[in-house]
Amino acid sequence: GNTLLLGITSYIAVFVLAVLLAVFCVLHEDRFIDKLICKIGTVSYYIPGFWLGVILVLVFSVNLGWLPSSGAYDVGMQDNIGNRILHLILPLSVMIVSHFWYYTYMIRNKLLDEARMDYVLLAKSKGCTSREIVWKHCLRNVAPTIVSLMAVSIPHVIGGTVVVESVFHYPGIGNLAIESAKYHDYNLLMIDVLITGL
Repeated sequence: GNTLLLGITSYIAVFVLAVLLAVFCVLHEDRFIDKLICKIGTVSYYIPGFWLGVILVLVFSVNLGWLPSSGAYDVGMQDNIGNRILHLILPLSVMIVSHFWYYTYMIRNKLLDEARMDYVLLAKSKGCTSREIVWKHCLRNVAPTIVSLMAVSIPHVIGGTVVVESVFHYPGIGNLAIESAKYHDYNLLMIDVLITGL
C-alpha cells in the first residue's frame, strides 16, 4: 500500500508537471526562460536520486527540522492523513526530480514538431493566439503520444521507488527488496520481484 501510494502519486505528478512545463517551454521557445529551464532540467535529470535524497534529508530534516527524514508516518499516526503527507514530501520530491524532465523533454520536442505544422500557420493567420493553438490543437494531436509514453513509463517511474524507499527508510516493496537482499533472504526477494513484476 505504501509503495502504491508513493508510486501512483509520483506518476501522476510527473506527467502533470511534464505536460505543463512542456507547454510553457513551447510557448517561450528559444527565449531565455526556455533555455534556462532546459539547462536546469538536464542537470536535475542527471542528479542521482540517492544523493539528492541524502541532501534533502540533511537540509530539511537535520538542519531546518521542517520535515521527517524517514518512514511513512509517525508511530501511532498511520490514519492521520496530514502526517502521511508530511512523510511523503521528501520521497515524492526525489521521485519527481529524478523522472519528470525526461518526459518533459520528450513531450516538448513532440509539441515543437507539431507547432511547425502547416495548420498552425493557418490558425495564426486566422488570428488565433499561440496559447490557444498549443492548448487546443497541438496538445490534442500529441495526446496519443503522451498516453503511449505514460503506458511504457509505468515500470520506469514505479521502479524508481526502490532507491527512494531505501534512502528514506520508507516501508514499501522497494525497501523490503533491499533488506531481503542485505540479509540474503532470497525467498522473500524472489516473491518481492514477482509481485513487482505483476
